[in-house]
Amino acid sequence: MQRPLDRNWNYSVFLNIPYDKPFEKLYLAYIVGLVELGLTPKVTLGIPGGAARIDRIFDLLKSCRYSVHDRSRVGVDRKPPPTPRFNMPFELGLAFAWSKLTPGTHDFFVFESIHRRVQKSLSDLSGTDCNIHQGTPKGIMRELLNAFARRQNRPTVPHMMQSYDELLRSIPQLRKAAGANDLFQTGIYNDIVLASTTIRNNSRPKTSQS
Repeated sequence: MQRPLDRNWNYSVFLNIPYDKPFEKLYLAYIVGLVELGLTPKVTLGIPGGAARIDRIFDLLKSCRYSVHDRSRVGVDRKPPPTPRFNMPFELGLAFAWSKLTPGTHDFFVFESIHRRVQKSLSDLSGTDCNIHQGTPKGIMRELLNAFARRQNRPTVPHMMQSYDELLRSIPQLRKAAGANDLFQTGIYNDIVLASTTIRNNSRPKTSQS
């Protein structure tokens, strides 16, 4: 199948993660890590509900060269009635199918916090190598470097963590400016990506001019 004509396609990453407060720091780590690698994270925030939601999600996935699927949150949502959530494995299934139907146009990566748990929670993925991040921002940085090992001008984990710490310090101001109660809203998400990009650009070595 012909590759997308959008020149940004080769730098776009569909980010499939849980949107809840306990995941905030890992969410920020994914954004910072991808931006530091010169990639553009894409999320489903802002996509409305309804019958067309899944079509919009699939369109977003298809517009990305890569996707990252975090499977570290496999527990039951405790809010009444206690219910497991299947949105993330469903979107992983879409990515798997798209990668098979369009060879060479999409690669997906499965991230987890615990070794061998995916083999139990999603046994159909047996044989797929997972990136194990141990549930820490530093682990996410390390595993993003492992997943995108072919990227040029790769930063080091300490450098990525410095950028992450700098972003963390700016979050209260970003949240106040956006009037956001949490970080999982479209407006503040765009501000976070912009702030991460600014941090990355400012931390690049300056080239000397003759």
